[in-house]
Amino acid sequence: MSYIGRQPTVGNFQICDAISVVNNQAAYTMQVGSVNVSPESANHIIVSLNGVIQKPNSSFTVSGSTITFASNLVTNDVIDFIQILGDVLDLGVPSDDTVTSAKIADVNVTQGKIVDQAINEAKMQISNAPTNGYFLSAQSGNTGGLTWAEAGGGYTQSSVVTPSGASVEFTGIPSGTNSIVLKSYGLQWAGSPGNIFMQIGDSGGYETSGYQSVDFYRGVSAGDMGANSSTSSYLLAYGYSGSDYWNGNLFLNHVGGNRWVMGYWVNDVSEYVRIGSGQKILSGEITKLKIFNNGGTNADGGNVQIMYQ
Repeated sequence: MSYIGRQPTVGNFQICDAISVVNNQAAYTMQVGSVNVSPESANHIIVSLNGVIQKPNSSFTVSGSTITFASNLVTNDVIDFIQILGDVLDLGVPSDDTVTSAKIADVNVTQGKIVDQAINEAKMQISNAPTNGYFLSAQSGNTGGLTWAEAGGGYTQSSVVTPSGASVEFTGIPSGTNSIVLKSYGLQWAGSPGNIFMQIGDSGGYETSGYQSVDFYRGVSAGDMGANSSTSSYLLAYGYSGSDYWNGNLFLNHVGGNRWVMGYWVNDVSEYVRIGSGQKILSGEITKLKIFNNGGTNADGGNVQIMYQ
């Protein structure tokens, strides 16, 4: 703000309460509103005695809230007023609701100046309501740029299925899925199931060609091993019987362009280990998969589950 002439000085200006002179006494207590006040020094007050302005540190001195005149006052003396100037280089205490953000220097509001729980969602300009387990994520285009979001990067698990028919299906695999893990415990089919297969599909249905898949088995007995292949499905087990079961994990991973590679390592009853792998290019994004046997027999036990991300 500009001024014509000298800029006014500022300070905590106060007029002391009236002081009654006590005969033959030099020292008096200064108060404002019945509360003791302590000027910065004798130079920070103006004192009028008997209508005459007194000279600081000559006619009077100041120590704390006590003013002491150079000589004892008598009954007829009158202390007209004591004007406290405060620290004229100090702004003093601002009035309520007078400090604006422009008056606060940048990077000067410390954590200790913020009341606990004063920063809430409204102050942070978060765009939605919180949900347990969610985290704050940057969101372009929003005023605050923050939103509560579900933590990404983890797998979503299906419910555990206990098969009862000739096939086990998992549908509703969401768009953008890149990795699927199939977990099986004790999966069995009654009678003579034959070979166990897995097919994957998109919105156009399950695809029955274009697979390259190999199943290798190894028994505990010497020479008890073999391998078989399939182009109509992923081959999970060859020559399965009603007493066999499939325990382990199968991994199905997207490699771009609707290409899917498959691999598994499982055990079949107590004497066989099966290792398999394969590949398939789908026509579109994967939406479902199914496990089935070519003998047409119904499942006889076990649990199956998938998880995907």
